[in-house]
Amino acid sequence: MSTKYKLAIIGAGNIGIAIAQGLTESGIYKTNEIILTRRNPEHIAELGKKGFTITSDNISAVNNSQIIIIAVEPQQVNPVLAEISSAILADKHLLISVITGVSIKQIQEKLNKEVDVIRAMPNTAIAIRQSMTCLATGSSRSESIEKATNIFNTVGKSIIIDEELMGSATALAACGLAFFMRAVRAASQGGIEIGFHSDKALFIAAQTAKGAASLLLEKGQHPEFEIDKVTTPRGVTISGLNQMEHDGFSSAMIKGIVTSAEKAAKLYKS
Repeated sequence: MSTKYKLAIIGAGNIGIAIAQGLTESGIYKTNEIILTRRNPEHIAELGKKGFTITSDNISAVNNSQIIIIAVEPQQVNPVLAEISSAILADKHLLISVITGVSIKQIQEKLNKEVDVIRAMPNTAIAIRQSMTCLATGSSRSESIEKATNIFNTVGKSIIIDEELMGSATALAACGLAFFMRAVRAASQGGIEIGFHSDKALFIAAQTAKGAASLLLEKGQHPEFEIDKVTTPRGVTISGLNQMEHDGFSSAMIKGIVTSAEKAAKLYKS
């Protein structure tokens, strides 16, 4: 069985490219150990110059790899799975799916074989090795789970969750990146209004957001614990917080996450 490449990414769009870049930046793979496929490979020609193998041939990519990451859009998954089904070997391949809304059972049924399938929901911060990746494993072998966990732990943090929560993970971790970006953008716009130039306002807002997240991750405290440290009676911080809550800040974030989760659950239909 040929294993020219250690890993193939079927569907090298934004998330597929981010995964490839993150894995090579981490040192877990070299560029010449990863093959990337896309219907129009000229769109990712620059990656070929960096040492990745670029092709539109999904069958060849599967035949020559051990780990297959499926990163196509939900509407493309059925034809792609039908195309590669004959090349997938249960005793050779591990499939990792980053397709929103498609269950492990649905993938196995489309392939018509009991190959190990692990679902992963990373976000685009994987390109700088800061992804939050949620994994669902089904009945996968322990060595397959270990391989998937090792891959995503080198490009950020990963957590194993029940598969029924993968739609929710899409909203909180993947869409969530955009939500927090919008919060940082809003903070920077506020900074401009109170006197900072746009570049300095964005820098201050982004570094402050990074510090807030780092405090929570490193100290393991609840956000309100850290908030209490900077709020004093009749103080500046509490005035700002209360105004934001009056205008629906927390409610808007919660509603946005719930709306995204509900839509994620409807993206793929059998």
